[in-house]
Amino acid sequence: MTATPNQPEPGSGDAAVRAAAERAKHTRHRNVPELDDLPGEADTANLRMGPSLHDSCLALLPLVGVWRGEGEASHPSLEESYRFIQQVTIAHDGRPFLTYESRAWRLDKPGGEVVGPAFREVGFWRPQPDDTIELLITHSTGVTEMFFGKPRNQTSWEFGTDAVLRTPSAEDVTAASRLYGVVEGALAYVEERATSEHELQPRLSAKLDRVVG
Repeated sequence: MTATPNQPEPGSGDAAVRAAAERAKHTRHRNVPELDDLPGEADTANLRMGPSLHDSCLALLPLVGVWRGEGEASHPSLEESYRFIQQVTIAHDGRPFLTYESRAWRLDKPGGEVVGPAFREVGFWRPQPDDTIELLITHSTGVTEMFFGKPRNQTSWEFGTDAVLRTPSAEDVTAASRLYGVVEGALAYVEERATSEHELQPRLSAKLDRVVG
């Protein structure tokens, strides 16, 4: 029997569950570091630990975790493209939002060795009752972006900026879009960015493996 786009191959769901269980052997016991003397619920990036995920965040459940991998940065505003390694932490404390932190390090072209820090971001994913998602991201370069988006399906989410706030010394950004997806257990994303001189064009892309959760 041949599978079609609307008719998955028999047993493929079981295979996906088995693959997820195999991947989790190395990640299910890990969580983000925490201080046990703080009041209230601690952040958790592992759905097996800590507070229960708030019902409003269920559409974002596949994103919760710590992810690491490689990506590429390229845009007309850059002198040249470069490769980077990245860690993304998406966690929660039981309230109706997810926390987001991204750190990246630039790689050299010849050997893929780390040559220094790259971009850094923090923010929040805030799901709303009408299924829209507010995504607030602040960059170390002095830019804060307010995205609005929705799930495309159970494992992908698409966003576009409604507003961009820049400090006087910030980099030139006028708009951005992001597409996230969890594919075969990995977190992949593509970001497009516009400047005062360029329309939306690809800026970042990466594929990250789960290391926690």
